[in-house]
Formats: sequence, structure tokens, C-alpha cells
Amino acid sequence: MKKFSFSLQLLLGLLVGVVLGLVARSAEVGWLTDTLTQVGKIFVQLLKLAVPPLVFTAVVVSVANLRNVNGAARLAGKTLLWFMVTSLIAVAAGIGLGLAINPGQGVTIATEGAKAVDLEGAGTWLDFLTGIVPTNIVTAFTELKVLQIVFIGVVLGAAAMAVGEKAEPFLNLSRSVLELVQKALWWVIRLAPIGTAGLIGKSVATYGWDLLAPLAKFSAGVYAGCFIVLLVIYPVLLAFVGKVSPVTFYRNAWPAIELGFVSRSSVGTMPLTQRVTTERLGVDRDYASFAVPFGATTKMDGCAAIYPALAAIFVAQVFGVQLGIGDYLLIAFVSVVGSAATAGLTGAIVMLTLTLSTLGLPLEGVGLLLAIDPILDMIRTATNVAGQMVVPVLVGRSENRLDEAVFTAPPQPLDDAPARKAGGSAEPALA
Repeated sequence: MKKFSFSLQLLLGLLVGVVLGLVARSAEVGWLTDTLTQVGKIFVQLLKLAVPPLVFTAVVVSVANLRNVNGAARLAGKTLLWFMVTSLIAVAAGIGLGLAINPGQGVTIATEGAKAVDLEGAGTWLDFLTGIVPTNIVTAFTELKVLQIVFIGVVLGAAAMAVGEKAEPFLNLSRSVLELVQKALWWVIRLAPIGTAGLIGKSVATYGWDLLAPLAKFSAGVYAGCFIVLLVIYPVLLAFVGKVSPVTFYRNAWPAIELGFVSRSSVGTMPLTQRVTTERLGVDRDYASFAVPFGATTKMDGCAAIYPALAAIFVAQVFGVQLGIGDYLLIAFVSVVGSAATAGLTGAIVMLTLTLSTLGLPLEGVGLLLAIDPILDMIRTATNVAGQMVVPVLVGRSENRLDEAVFTAPPQPLDDAPARKAGGSAEPALA
């Protein structure tokens, strides 16, 4: 397999998964469907296993690293500002597309047959706000409450900065654990071609066109909205704001975007995203170590902007609820402020319930869309991951923290290439 690049391996895995899925579905081969399901499930479980220590140590280290960065406050402020600006643009595109295609118009679905989903603790702003602060540190990790883990990491990282030299043993331990987890997770990522075959094959074998048919317009709208962001909005920002080639950006960033598509996890893709951002896109390592982890947990243009905007319009039209200008402004507000609720994991149920409850729309709409969520989540996550690299490039370019020689160089192989600091010498590779 080393004869093939990692990107080609992922593509081959995707094609094999589609073929096996079609065979399993058309020939009704139950054991093949079960095998594909288990392969994909194990791959996702391996990714999720690393999430708590990865997110915690990455956030602690990234916050603490800001003390070594000149103009850290300005960099952090610019990054968060671009997170919000791009989210607003993406949600505006989602709302505009929704008004143009009317995804729920003429759709007749038996709402009483909506798939059951546990919405407890995920439906209101109070639940979201109170859910940020953990009541028990242990359960935040054992129950995989990523937003709470981020909160703990930010607090401890800031405390370590304030304490200074006495906190160095804690920071050194965090850095060591981060390196270990990233290396182990990189081994898991190397299995992504096999995991891709399982995940895509299971989706094709289980869902097929029968499930998508009643929601075809909505599904197409989600993909179209994400492609508008990926192929229009981001390239315009890169070309006219960042003054860099969008073609070169996507050539270099493709492995992370592709892994995000098949894994459906921004956090699980984060080690590869960070590697690509520094080794292929030339963003300064110290700045990228802050921007990428925060982006992986809070920057969700696909899950928190495009999708909830279209879903809210769809649900409103299915249930016969008229939305006004104020409602569309609320959707935009929720997409910017509540995007951290998605927390970088697979699915966007929390963000969708937050949007629907804010607008006063029936939460049964979540159940209607839940069945096709895995199919939609692939393109949403790919959009998320692309945005998590676009912003560091834009900010890095404006702050002279982007090495154009690295950005324009032929893409480095991601198997064993040494990580290169922007504008500097080689360093041990980050997974």
C-alpha cells in the first residue's frame, strides 16, 4: 500500500466500500452488511477512544503556548473573529439556499413515525449553557462531554499561564501525553482506508435510495450548501483576503478533508488536520497548535451553519410553520454562538435541537432527519475540517505566520515526512 499516497488509499477504500455496499444491498448478503457495519463501528470507536485525552491536552497546551507567541491576544482575537465571520457567511448561504429550493415544500412524511431520539439535556439554551460547566470532572471524560472537556482545558491552560514556572511539570506532562495520544491516533488514522470501506459500505447497504427518496431535495440541499461553502466562499476568501491560491490550498489540504468526510469526526481528524496545516500549508506551528484544536471543537460551518439553517426551514415547511425575518436572524445567531455545542463529534443533533427549540419548532423534526444523518454528516464534516484550515491560513497570512515556500511546495507525503516549522528547520513529526 505504500506505493499509493494516503489520499489515494482513502479513495480506494471509499470505492471498495461503495461496491461492497451495493453487493450487500442488491444481493441481500446479511453477513457482508454486518461485517461492513462492525468494521466501520470499530474504526469510529478507536477514534472516539482518543478524544478525551486528545482534546484536553491539546487545549491545555495550545492555551499555554500562546505565551510564547508575540501578539497572542491579537492572534486569538483574529482567529475567533474569522470563526464568526465565516460562520455568518455560511449560515447566510444556507438560509438563502433554503428559501430558494424550499426543501420541505410538498414533502409528506408521517410525523408520528419520526425516529425516537433522546433529546434530554440537549434542547434549550439553558441546557447548553449549564452543560458547559461540568458538575463532575470524571464524568466529563467518561461520558465524552467534549464541550466540558474544552472548558476544563481552557481553565487549566490559563491557570498554567498565570502560575508560570511552577506549572511547567504539569505542562510537560500534558505535552508528553498529547504526543503519545497523537502518535497512537495516527496509527488509527493509517487504518482509515479500511474504516472508510466499512463506513461507506454500511451506509450504502443500510440506507440506499429508498431512505433518501422522500428527503431527496433536503439531502441535495445540504450537499449543495456545503459545496457552495467549499467551492465558492472559501476560495473567494483565500484568493482575495488571504492572497493565496485556492487550488494549492485544496491540493495540500485534501487528505484531512477526505478523512473528515469518511470518519465524520472533526476531533478524530484533528491530528491530521494539524499536520497538514503546518507541514503542507505552512502555518506557524505555535499558532497552529492553538487555532487547529479550537477549530476542531468550535468551528463547524457544515454542522452548525449550513445544516441547521436548511433543517429549520425544512421542519417549518413540513409542519406548516411560517418563518419570518426575525426567525432567520435567530438561526444566524444560534449558528455563531452555539456552534461549540456540536463539539466536533459525529452528528449534529445537539445543534439542530438547539436551533429548533430557539425557533419554537417541533422537536419531532429531529427524528424525521435522524435516519439520513450519517449520509449528510459526511459532507458536513468535510466542510467543517476545510474551514478549520482556512481560518489559520487567512490569519497566518495576515500576521506573517505563513511560510509561502511550504505552501507552494509539492505536497509532503504524510507517512513519514518530518514536520517543518514555517520558515524554519525540521522538527520531529507530529502525528
